[in-house]
Amino acid sequence: MLVSLNWLRNYVDLGTNPPEELAEKITKSGIEVDGIEYIAEKSTGVVVGHVDVCEKHPNADKLNLCQVDTGEEKLQIICGAPNIAEGQKVAVAKPGAVLPGDFKIKKVKLRGIESNGMICSLQELGIDEKYVPKDTAEGIFVFPDDVTIGDNVADLLNLNDAVLEFDLTPNRADALSMLGVAYETAAILDEAIEFPDETVRTENEAAADYIAVNVEAPDLNPYYGAFVIKDIKIKPSPLWMRNYLMAAGIRPINNVVDITNYVLIEYGQPLHAFDYECFASDKIVVRRAKNGEKMITLDDQERTLSEKNLVITNGKEPVALAGVMGGANTEVHEGTTTVLLEAAIFDAVSVRKTVKETGLRSESSTRFEKGVDPNRVHKAGLRACHLLQQYADGKVLAGTVSFDELDRSEKTVEMETAEINKRLGTSIASEEIAQILRKLRFEFEQDKTNFIVHVPTRRGDITIFEDMLEEVARIYGYDHLPYTLPVGSSQSGGLTEQQQLKRDIEAYLQGAGLMETITYSLTKDDLVRKLVSPELSDQTLVPVQLSMPMSEDHKYLRLSILPELLQSLTYNQKRNQYDLAYYELGSIFISDEDTLTKQPTEQRRLAGALTGNWLEHPWQQEKKAVDFYLVKGIVEGLFAHVQIPVTFEQAKLPDMHPGRGATIKIADKVVGFMGQIHPQLQKIMDLKETYVFDINMEQVFAAYSNVPSYHEVPKYPSIARDIAFILAKDVVAGDVKATIEQSGAPLVKDVKIFDLYQGDNLPEGKKSVAYSLLYQHPEKTLTDEEIEASYQEIIETINKAFNAYVRS
Repeated sequence: MLVSLNWLRNYVDLGTNPPEELAEKITKSGIEVDGIEYIAEKSTGVVVGHVDVCEKHPNADKLNLCQVDTGEEKLQIICGAPNIAEGQKVAVAKPGAVLPGDFKIKKVKLRGIESNGMICSLQELGIDEKYVPKDTAEGIFVFPDDVTIGDNVADLLNLNDAVLEFDLTPNRADALSMLGVAYETAAILDEAIEFPDETVRTENEAAADYIAVNVEAPDLNPYYGAFVIKDIKIKPSPLWMRNYLMAAGIRPINNVVDITNYVLIEYGQPLHAFDYECFASDKIVVRRAKNGEKMITLDDQERTLSEKNLVITNGKEPVALAGVMGGANTEVHEGTTTVLLEAAIFDAVSVRKTVKETGLRSESSTRFEKGVDPNRVHKAGLRACHLLQQYADGKVLAGTVSFDELDRSEKTVEMETAEINKRLGTSIASEEIAQILRKLRFEFEQDKTNFIVHVPTRRGDITIFEDMLEEVARIYGYDHLPYTLPVGSSQSGGLTEQQQLKRDIEAYLQGAGLMETITYSLTKDDLVRKLVSPELSDQTLVPVQLSMPMSEDHKYLRLSILPELLQSLTYNQKRNQYDLAYYELGSIFISDEDTLTKQPTEQRRLAGALTGNWLEHPWQQEKKAVDFYLVKGIVEGLFAHVQIPVTFEQAKLPDMHPGRGATIKIADKVVGFMGQIHPQLQKIMDLKETYVFDINMEQVFAAYSNVPSYHEVPKYPSIARDIAFILAKDVVAGDVKATIEQSGAPLVKDVKIFDLYQGDNLPEGKKSVAYSLLYQHPEKTLTDEEIEASYQEIIETINKAFNAYVRS
């Protein structure tokens, strides 16, 4: 809600409170002011001038030479605006004036002729272009004839206004109107309220002779009032009204439309004006729309309606979507002479459904959705008639043609002083509570410390004692409520061991270059049994099916995180993102034949999926694609990070590449798997070469031991020795590595495999595997003899254990 302070001053005396101070008081009372925006930057030296003479510039086709009277002096000004004309009253920046943006006006020569000032458009005076009326959007602004030459333009155009932006909670629908804000401000400042004039002079003719109202859906439309105004003259609305509408974020159109918008903001009650001649009927019928029924709304869009929509019709066809938008076939236009004015209340749920279906959201629909004051609907119609009479020369026909089943009763809430003080921790006197109720303008009955409060219908958010308690507290002042510091011992929160381990694992994976994802815990029929970890696939698993799935793609609780993770890769690759590395730490849901009688077991798992290039340096023309060994290195690094010994065993797994898959083991127990997904599955999922891993985190948590360890920084140099063994092709290189570590201990601190060769110059069925051994002693420098002795012992052990020999 945008609140113009100059507009607000018409109802409440704001005194000399600066906008910032008033905003702070309103925020402290419970309605947050998001910001303060000034209509325009300050300008000086801009006054109303009269164009006495307007002639073509002798040396330029598109410029005009004007003689302008500013009251104190006459200025010669050259103007290029297409709508400049003799006899107009315009905004003139005199020499020495300063416009927004620190733009200073000086005497200049244009095409050889002197120009002493500038005739300004609204944009040049600092008004946002989206609020500028269309008829002046491409030129200078022309004042009405009743303004005085020489007057300050800032006052006339409301340029000195400040607008407060309210961030309203859904329950404060009352503050979606200037009168609602006036009630609020008056209570805060303890000031009186000046109410708008609703008096109307009616003609001898009756509105009932022109129109009848029939509501076929009273549950959705409890009140519908129709006014008829004849002899309307369409013209611009008064300047002050246009200024206020622009401050509220609404573009002025013409006097009739502007008046309905003005009353909408003023009263919080939406109105709609139909052209009576275009309405082409003497009856209004409010009904539910028919399925497939069509109408064209004011935005020139054809809308297909359903029974969920409420429509206003002329008995034959829809002329408005109730509470949302009018129809193009009855729009007020320049030739309109008779207006049929609607003031009604529509059901909030019905309006919300129509908004959701059509995508149309308006100032009107917002207010109907949140609720309007039932006692203000007819008054808003009278206020609009008053303004149409005054500014559109309209003649209001007698009476309101209405359908009325509206509940206007007020709710009552009982309060007791002691209970209020008990809840708030205060010692507010009963007299002070009574004063607060008077400030809020709530009628009440008081019996010593007991109050019976009659809540006005404008405050639909107040129904129970706690609501009234809040009203007392916020007007009393939240900053006046007493406070105490907590006493006794307290203990700050912390993470459990598992929570900390989970964060450490996530930090490691992110540091390694993987991005976290959170995918659906639900998957579809053809993916639910894909990529299930081997230790689970041995069990009799029954996927849990939802009784009412939101879609076929989200029908089952997942048995593996990987299928949805691969779907994310597919989604991103279709958007030209090819180098991807994702991980997710989440739950799967394990169940068996007894699923119907017990809840599935949740098991936490860590899954990852990588594809594309892992490393790319275009300048060095270097690329490194994701492969099996990269993923294995990430997994090995993860277990090393949490200090849990892990082994890998080659395996052929369902949905995995038959030669590039392995199980992951902790203490000879399978806890997951890794490798490349099967090429057929890659093709089905429209993926390129993709590698995955999946780990049972329950087993990791169980194996984790949070024992602090310390390794002294080595003081003595290390020595590296390389060795290559000729092995049978079926010998596992990792087994050889483990034997080297065992045989070389304690001098061999690290063993790495750095080369594999299979091909020419090797016997049939053999391979060459090269290892790098790192020797180091914590207390001395190793001699060549010690290293050589250990080296030879390792060779002897490997040759004997694996029928191997050293490659020469």
